[in-house]
Amino acid sequence: MTSTDVEQVVATIHDHYTNRQDEAQRLSSTLKGQLEQARVHELLTRYLSPPPARVADVGGGPGVHASWLAERGYDVELLDPVEHHVDQARAAGLQAVVGDARRLPWPNESKDAVLMAGPMYHLTEPADRRLAIREAVRVLRPGGTLAVIAINRAANLIGSTLANTLERRQPIVEQILHDGHSPANERMANTYYHSVAQLRSELDRLVSQVRIHGLTGPGGWLTVLIDAHYRGTPMPPSLLEPNPLETALTCARLADHQPDLVHASSLFLAVGKRV
Repeated sequence: MTSTDVEQVVATIHDHYTNRQDEAQRLSSTLKGQLEQARVHELLTRYLSPPPARVADVGGGPGVHASWLAERGYDVELLDPVEHHVDQARAAGLQAVVGDARRLPWPNESKDAVLMAGPMYHLTEPADRRLAIREAVRVLRPGGTLAVIAINRAANLIGSTLANTLERRQPIVEQILHDGHSPANERMANTYYHSVAQLRSELDRLVSQVRIHGLTGPGGWLTVLIDAHYRGTPMPPSLLEPNPLETALTCARLADHQPDLVHASSLFLAVGKRV
């Protein structure tokens, strides 16, 4: 990728998060976002060392997860390429810097854990993702935890089918299924989609004991449907009892015990250890 290409990618990501998507509200304003947030926190609680462990939130956006960690006593530092996000994180009282996941500013073996979300799906070149993972491993102490979030390669196919937009989006969906990326994808800026096998392969090269969870689980598609049909309008009582968010959470937890069901989740959370 040339320097011009890099500049264009950065500009696209900045535009997406500054003008098109309010990342500070995404995880609280929809059922899908609430499910994602609840599951990230649930799984991090399972894998992280207890506070005051030192955690780097790489690609941490405005600091939703970092704030949750800091409230629990963790020593958190956030890095994000979008200046607007870093300003929001600092306003929330977090230590935050503008930076690149491929060139982390922290010393070797200085962190007990690294959470890396955005870099795994906004770095579309395999070499760039490997570099970001290598950097995360560099700053981890031996035995430290790396947690990464990735998007399922089948998510666009399933989502477009549920929204009945597959006929219109078929060329984009086919390109994502084949290549993991489509420059024409209008849904999310400069985005890469992983298969389970590919995500494991990228992590296995640099960390051990890799486990991949279906972050939103099969029940995440329930939240997608409800968000699509009732966004901005009250849900009928029949969809409020039992609580659909609790239904989706229960489904994700049950699916955690069935590895084959990882493939049914729109998002993955993978965890590994530095040797």
